[in-house]
This record gives sequence, structure tokens and C-alpha cells, in this order.
Amino acid sequence: MKAMILAAGVGSRLRPLTDSVPKALVEVGGKTMLEHVMQRLKQAGVTEILVNLHHLPHAIMQFLGTRGVPGLRLEFSLEPEILDTGGGLKKAAWFFGDGKPFFLHNVDVYSDLDLPGMYRAHDSGKHLATLSVRKRASDRILLFSPEGLLCGREVVSEGRREWAATPVADAERLAFDGVHVISPALLPMLREEGAFPIMSAYLRLAGQGEKIAAFRSDTSYWKDIGRPDSLQELRRDLASRL
Repeated sequence: MKAMILAAGVGSRLRPLTDSVPKALVEVGGKTMLEHVMQRLKQAGVTEILVNLHHLPHAIMQFLGTRGVPGLRLEFSLEPEILDTGGGLKKAAWFFGDGKPFFLHNVDVYSDLDLPGMYRAHDSGKHLATLSVRKRASDRILLFSPEGLLCGREVVSEGRREWAATPVADAERLAFDGVHVISPALLPMLREEGAFPIMSAYLRLAGQGEKIAAFRSDTSYWKDIGRPDSLQELRRDLASRL
């Protein structure tokens, strides 16, 4: 099983910390975020991981060369110009040639999400992509049909909704966790060029009738370290478990 970890981001909201430390190497609970994510993926059955790089790439490569996670084969995709989530995945499409679904995981997300269960749900549903989602406050909300399929999104601060196709009156509002399972059939469907967010491609494809499904993760622990306050909350939570 394969996975891609999105680690190219600058982490601007964590500055000045990320001026000298890439977000992937920020430590929580005695390990870097990258180690946490890699170990979780390995426990789910992943054996090969590609990490995309842009901000301070050599620091990440040097770190993985000296510590890494035993039992994982690693590859890198260097982005001289940051390509966002969709462009980064498209550039790395060469890595996913085995015809099997794979994980796409943000490096700044810590969770105890049931990754094997999510993979099984994706595979059994024959979806193009499956997204881990939950009920929580967020400025960007995904809209899902009663059948659990992506049908739109909402930018809360702007009061704006974008529908993939026909508006759905009883759409459920859910926030995205930053974890996907993706079928390789998606890759040739990424027609966008350059830097683009994967969610824009998902909405376009959902409007064409493709199945982008929700995997509910409400009962699992989840924290995004993208802001200083959430980083400190995660550190406190992990310290209380020790």
C-alpha cells in the first residue's frame, strides 16, 4: 500500500517557528509531525511513502536520512514552486502505478482516525475518493448529500456556497480532516494545470457524477497544528496522556 504526505507548505501561520523549522519537523509529544503521520500510515499497512517538499526541503530529507521510520520505502517530490494539494498530487502521479487506492495525508494533522477502516470503506464503495470529515467549526465546510457524496462547499466567512451541480436542500455540513483515500483512476482526471487545490478538482468531478464520499470520523481525536494555539493544545493533550 502507498501514501503521499503533503509536507511542502511554508506554515506561515506558525512563524517565526517555521522560518527555520519546516512544519513537518515541528515536534509534539517527543516526535516530529512527520514521524507521527508516517507511523500511523505504517500501522495501517502502508509500505511506501512519497513526501512532497518545497519549504526547507533539505532539512526534511536530512532528517529522514538519519531517523526515518524503519520498514518504509521513501521517495520525494521536490516542488521549486509550491503546487498546492492538487498540483502536488498531479506532479507525483508517477508514484502510484500499482493500480491500488492510496492515502493522501496532510503533515500538519495529528489524529487517531481509523485509517484501515477508512481504506476498507473506500474500496468497498468503489469511490473515486473518500474524505475523512466530521462535525466541527471551520471556515471552509464541505456539503454532502444524504447518500454521503460530495455535492458542494461553503466559505463561512464569505457566506458563499458553491454547488457541484444542482443544489441539495438537505446537504450535511462537515469539515474536512486533511486525510483522503484516492483511487488511481482520479489521477488522469486532474485536468487542472500548475498550482491548484485538490478540492476544486473534487467539486468539478462530483458535478460530472463521480463519487467523492464522506468517511465520518467524529469519534476520533483530531488536531491540525496550523495555528500556534492548536499546536499548543496538541502538545498539552499529548503531555496529559504520558
